[in-house]
Amino acid sequence: LQTRMQSLQPDPKAQYRGVYEALKKMVLTEGFWRPLRGIDVTMLGAGPAHALYFACYEKVKKSLSDILQPGGNSHLANGIAGSVATLLHDAVMNPAEVVKQRLQMFNSPYTSVLGCVRTVQRTEGFGAFYRSYTTQLTMNVPFQALHFVTYELMQEHLNPHRQYNPQSHIVAGAVAGAVAAAATTPLDVCKTLLNTQENTALSSLKISGHLSGMANAFSTVYQLGGVPGFFRGVQARVIYQMPSTAIAWSVYEFFKYFLTKHALERK
Repeated sequence: LQTRMQSLQPDPKAQYRGVYEALKKMVLTEGFWRPLRGIDVTMLGAGPAHALYFACYEKVKKSLSDILQPGGNSHLANGIAGSVATLLHDAVMNPAEVVKQRLQMFNSPYTSVLGCVRTVQRTEGFGAFYRSYTTQLTMNVPFQALHFVTYELMQEHLNPHRQYNPQSHIVAGAVAGAVAAAATTPLDVCKTLLNTQENTALSSLKISGHLSGMANAFSTVYQLGGVPGFFRGVQARVIYQMPSTAIAWSVYEFFKYFLTKHALERK
């Protein structure tokens, strides 16, 4: 839904006024499973990406906190740790994101993940999978900094003793995801344009070849949609990020608690 709603010049059959209408229209006209298109490539990338992400976050956070605020919780350390972890996460997820979003576009010419990878590689080269990498980093570094700082701040109020508390992890994760998602939507719209290379939008501005670079993406979005264009799909993005970050944090905190407890019992 987010990918479709961020389209700058959508097909008349894929113009939506809201999240519910988009979902209903997609299911009725394209089939029940269409909203789940791209789930396979997302799952393939998410495992290794999140493993690197949380491992790096914990290591950097601990090292910096010991320097900046020994024995306490440093928001600066949390923000920096989240930003550094993003570099590794996005290096793995960027190609998966390109394939996923191309599969999700209305009337996508791609029928499978492997077919999409082969076609993009043959027609646009390997660089196409990282065309939006700098834009994604520009978006995700502030996203993750806001995300982690908000999460840790919420934890200070909801769970000051930092015990395993599923309710606090879910609420803090959801709030952190919503705040970060809303704030970084303009960059996400640019990233979607670079990933999908939306033909109709580029043709209307007589742009030949492939669009690359964050500055070009910003300029194109502004020319086609003005300031409101940078917030296309913001509702879908926030609705998607809230449960996503809530689930990620609650599952992560559970395994952190379970494995730490198990290790202590063995000792």
